[in-house]
Amino acid sequence: YMKILGVDFGSKRVGIAVADTEAGMAFPKAVLENSPKFFEEFKKICEAEKVSFVVLGESKDFNMNDNKIMEAIHAFKKQVEDELHLSVIMHPEFMTSAQAVHEQGVNNMIDASAATIILQSYLDKYKES
Repeated sequence: YMKILGVDFGSKRVGIAVADTEAGMAFPKAVLENSPKFFEEFKKICEAEKVSFVVLGESKDFNMNDNKIMEAIHAFKKQVEDELHLSVIMHPEFMTSAQAVHEQGVNNMIDASAATIILQSYLDKYKES
């Protein structure tokens, strides 16, 4: 089986979720501050979890145009591919933070919950194919 990391990338915080293809269930892992130390912390999680690939939320507006954050998301994707040599799969992320708040209320793991929703959506799509 493979370990997969789900990422909800934000300008202030980055939510991380983890799953394996055997269980087919995603779980919140961490919320990291999007600071200069962020990528080093992200790399440590990838190594500790022995991640096979990353599912990264693709941020679009109601008209399916890229949100402003997409420039930073593409830069992060390239950094993961270049420095960690991991494949990054873009997966639609639409209103996941709002969905996470609706399901559990506001808390300090909301970004990880949004990442879990993105990753679970990917897993469910993968299971069907």
